[in-house]
Amino acid sequence: MRYLPTLQLLLVAAAPIRAAFSWKNVRFGGGGGFSTGIVFHPTTKGVAYLRTDIGGLYRLNADDSWTPVTDSLATDAEWGSWGVDAVALDPQNPDKVYAALGLYTNDWEPKMGSIVRSSDRGATWSRTRLPFKVGGNMPGRGVGERLAVDPRNSSIVYFGARSGNGLWKSVDGAASFSKVSTLANTGTFVPDPTDVSGYQSDKQGLTFVTFDSTSALLNGATSRIFVGVADNTTASFYVSNDAGSTWAAVPGQPKAYFPHKCKVQPTEKALYLTYSNGLGPFDGTLGGVYRYDLTNGSWKDITPVSGSDLSHGFGGLGVDMQKPGTLLVASLNAWWPDAQLFRSTDSGATWTRIWEWANYPEQKWHYGLNTDNAPWINAGFISQDTKRIGWMIEALEIDPLDSNHWLYATGLTVYGGRDLTKWDGPNRNVSISVMANGIEETAVLGLASAPGGSELLAAVGDVSGFTFKKTSDLDTPPMEPWMGPKFITTTDVDYAGNRPGNVVRIGNAQGAKEVAISTDGGVSWKAHPGASDTAHSGTAVLSANADTIVWSSANGGVLRSQNQGTFSAVASLPSGAVIASDRADNAAFYGGSGGHFYRSTDTGATFAAVSGALRSATAVRDIAAHPKIAGEVWVSTDIGLLKSVDYGMTFTPVGAGSLNNTHQIAFGLGAGSAWNVYAVGTGAAGVKLYASPDNGASWVDIQGDVQGFGNLSGVKLAGSGNSEGVVYVGTNGRGVFYAKGVVAGGKEEMTTTFVTTTVKATKTVTPTTATPAITSPVTTSAASAPSTATASTVPTAAAQHWAQCGGTGWMGVTACASPWTCQPQNDWYHQCL
Repeated sequence: MRYLPTLQLLLVAAAPIRAAFSWKNVRFGGGGGFSTGIVFHPTTKGVAYLRTDIGGLYRLNADDSWTPVTDSLATDAEWGSWGVDAVALDPQNPDKVYAALGLYTNDWEPKMGSIVRSSDRGATWSRTRLPFKVGGNMPGRGVGERLAVDPRNSSIVYFGARSGNGLWKSVDGAASFSKVSTLANTGTFVPDPTDVSGYQSDKQGLTFVTFDSTSALLNGATSRIFVGVADNTTASFYVSNDAGSTWAAVPGQPKAYFPHKCKVQPTEKALYLTYSNGLGPFDGTLGGVYRYDLTNGSWKDITPVSGSDLSHGFGGLGVDMQKPGTLLVASLNAWWPDAQLFRSTDSGATWTRIWEWANYPEQKWHYGLNTDNAPWINAGFISQDTKRIGWMIEALEIDPLDSNHWLYATGLTVYGGRDLTKWDGPNRNVSISVMANGIEETAVLGLASAPGGSELLAAVGDVSGFTFKKTSDLDTPPMEPWMGPKFITTTDVDYAGNRPGNVVRIGNAQGAKEVAISTDGGVSWKAHPGASDTAHSGTAVLSANADTIVWSSANGGVLRSQNQGTFSAVASLPSGAVIASDRADNAAFYGGSGGHFYRSTDTGATFAAVSGALRSATAVRDIAAHPKIAGEVWVSTDIGLLKSVDYGMTFTPVGAGSLNNTHQIAFGLGAGSAWNVYAVGTGAAGVKLYASPDNGASWVDIQGDVQGFGNLSGVKLAGSGNSEGVVYVGTNGRGVFYAKGVVAGGKEEMTTTFVTTTVKATKTVTPTTATPAITSPVTTSAASAPSTATASTVPTAAAQHWAQCGGTGWMGVTACASPWTCQPQNDWYHQCL
């Protein structure tokens, strides 16, 4: 136990309010999502950028790592800025970079898109708002680039829009744009006209803008420009020979497919194009690769495969600027057995492959594959599947200044190497490595930090999830994702308050058991024997002693399993309810739906609504139980935070007026073994992430103006249960951020509430038995929970071992469960010992 003397209390109370925390990524490593495009600067070595569909823009570093450069743009008000639909560099100035930002073109995105520009390689940005939306996470997001800078006039920038908005031009370096009305074809193809959401039924628009750097100047501008269009019936490839004044379909072009990529090889005076019969990134069953002669306007079909081998389209295209006639192309979505990369050194007349069949089904690989930068990629994916090269390969580039340096991106990671020319030798064997160090592009759906258990448990979309046992592990990519079973997407994770080694997680697939349990803090797992093969997704919580799981599923209502038994319906809690378990009292569970609060005193078997508990609130966003104090539960609502110290029987507003319209809320170990509260809401600094060291009496903006977290209403929060001042933020696109700092409050810290919360003696709760409760469940006596579920009565429950039972200003339970007695520790804090 530890106590703070009165003098130290006064010093803490007088401490100034601290500035925002300094944030960094928890290192999953390996990227984890779909990187849609890579662009090298044509004349300056080492300058390259990578765009992602939901994780922003990254700049390449000299050591092959990447630095995110758009985090400051992705504020809550501009959360779509992590969707990057196109990127362009100024060939005349390596410091200038442009990007088209916006996540969706349908109603999911509230704001119009924008073109951002930087003159210092992404350190600072200026934004130009467009009169339409941009779709960095829409179908067709891997084509391009839709954005291009005139190679001989830095003031001229073109953007090919989606949604039938056509071609747009800037003559002032992207400070403003106007529509090019002379290009009539706006790309009206839609993948699925019947999709009422607007996601698959939006017009795909233009696919790329490419300048012919070999063409003449006309009034200070490059005269010849090519544009790709999502139209596979009339024409998909257009040219202007008068610097964009007029446009015409290029004669002799392929018409059956959609053009994805278009690259100029100036020495050859040739264009290379890849085509697919789908816009991607998931579709495409046929396609081709073509060479267009810029001198005589002739076309040549150089597709690497034909006949039955042609079962896919083509996406990624890399052209070697140092070795004319050398190029790489990638299959687009060759789902079995693997993607294929093709290389030609004679302008596409002949091709070789990165792998080929030996004695079927054996493959002969002409490459070595290294995943040391992210070992979990091999453990969880490559070793579990035939797809080693990858899938969804739209980004594929050869460094224009180094024929050995190449990069390509998949739906999972970024690969590359620095010995590409070994492909051309008689014993060809190139080295491929994961080159995604610094790229953190995952959607985090759940977070937990267990006091006395694993430091961080992260439920992640598309890549299952990860366990970090200690704070010191946060900068080391995990050896493997959550496996045995491996859910492709894990929607939630939770731990048992009194037995933190026990963990539960939920998957989102159908046709399998989508509940997994662990007794070693998330290191190893097994499928829950009582789960069905129909219910999936949603959130789940463990009782304090780990013998009961309550699961608010996506398609089966609220379910309950006890002692690993079959899940059964909890009829007394509405479907889709927000749920939480008491961290210290095994029998107590909490729920919220609409403006109603529910509580259970029988380990989640039944729930009763507490009449009027949440006052005028109409939406429960989150519920958090105190990590150590039985019966203390906080509810986040549209009117702010409400707190109960009597198992949800009564609630009082927290910091009334200082933090409103709150969303996620979490507890984390604070200074001197007190507990900080973290919450997303509207406070003095606007909609931000705030922290309170004094039980909600005062709130400090710990997010600041530099670090964006995207849409704050959708982030996941966890305060560290083991390290003072550490807090985690799970984002939709940039993985998990964490920071460490001291949260200093104002004069409010001198109030009784502050003293009660932060000065109390704190002792780590050690379970009385080391037997994992999931495998050996413990039955809790009735005395460990409130004695009644009646919503209108005062609770008669007994406080549990280590819980608070009295002290100055204490309004909660004063009786202790047998054999414990309430013993004063100081004037403000009495404890059951």
